[in-house]
Amino acid sequence: MKFAHAAAAIALTVPMAAAPLAGAKAEALRIAIIESLSGGQTSTGRPNVLGASYVIDKLNAAGGFNGDKIVVTEYDNGGNTAGASAKFKQALADGVHIVIQGSSSAIAGQLSEDVRKHNLRNKGKEVLYLNVGAEAMELTGEKCHFHAFRFTTTAPMRVGALVRVMKEAGTLGGRVYSINQNYSWGQDMEAAIKGNAAAGRYEVVETVLHEVNRIQDFAPFVAKIQAAKADTVITGNWSNDLLLLMKAAGASGLKARFATAFLDQPGNIGNAGDVALGHYVAHTYNAEATDGVMAEDYKKVTGHYPAYVEPNTINGVKMLAEALKAVDFKGGAIDVDKLALALENVTLTTDTGVQSIRKEDHQAYLPVVVSRVEAGVKYPVDGTNLGFRPVKVLPSDQTIYPVQASCKMTRPN
Repeated sequence: MKFAHAAAAIALTVPMAAAPLAGAKAEALRIAIIESLSGGQTSTGRPNVLGASYVIDKLNAAGGFNGDKIVVTEYDNGGNTAGASAKFKQALADGVHIVIQGSSSAIAGQLSEDVRKHNLRNKGKEVLYLNVGAEAMELTGEKCHFHAFRFTTTAPMRVGALVRVMKEAGTLGGRVYSINQNYSWGQDMEAAIKGNAAAGRYEVVETVLHEVNRIQDFAPFVAKIQAAKADTVITGNWSNDLLLLMKAAGASGLKARFATAFLDQPGNIGNAGDVALGHYVAHTYNAEATDGVMAEDYKKVTGHYPAYVEPNTINGVKMLAEALKAVDFKGGAIDVDKLALALENVTLTTDTGVQSIRKEDHQAYLPVVVSRVEAGVKYPVDGTNLGFRPVKVLPSDQTIYPVQASCKMTRPN
């Protein structure tokens, strides 16, 4: 299959705004990255920082914005909602205009709500929240608001793509097992798996929601999958919950295929080894499906190719860069509302397709790549000879779903 995609076309030069009046100091754009930078979720939080810094460093090298360098400060939320709220207050005291975060839907929900309440009480001092990785549906549903944008997929986008492509490839089968983590994201995955049953012409033979990152032995769960005679296991598990599930599956000789959302997290293939062969992942980026230009540049800067959550963050912050081009505060006060309005109108050509924002709920339209673990790929991962061979790239108009009725967004006058 031949993949023809336009190269990432963004030019990261944001024209320097007109200099402030003599004696006046330009207001620097301040960005707070409030991420999980300690504890078990560091493996997700740190890549978000790397992806954001990759883009912002280029902006600053080109002159910054509004007559000054963009100021980026990292805040460690400790992997919990209370820590995130405390760091948000600290960021406010530091004069933040934009918050970036993506690791954990629970933390995203807390931060988004903190931003919403702050903005209601502080007209003229609004803050923008850019979600680069949290996928719970409620974030663009009942918790949507004008100052929150999501630049990643959701469960319906990932599951819909997996089901469609695996069905076309004849690898889905008629018996699907759903196993997911018991919180908003896992519950969304389970709903999406059930919701796609008719289109995929499969029976959901069993559903399981389990504790998050506490289970050390998935053998009992795998025994239930074997007993259910599943053809495919669809799971949104990530981190240790995915790794340990797959290792238990390999140890048991389970023949079912896995259709996953986060198999491309660094370390998964290295730990799973040949057990992962033939398993699928739905993700927003695969260097194998691109011309490799951005991938090589990213490796030059960070020492590795972009993967897992990094592409979402890179492209989300690139969209911010495009919005910055569209506003000019002439070195004066930064108007976050105008910046949000500009962001709504950005269309970005990424390595895998066109990306834009849906104004009604601020969910990004994103292309989704469905890939299969195979040997002999151009970009093997984790020091193995295995990697992710693209099966199909679905454009954004084939992955998006209707706006949720629960989103009641109030727009500025």
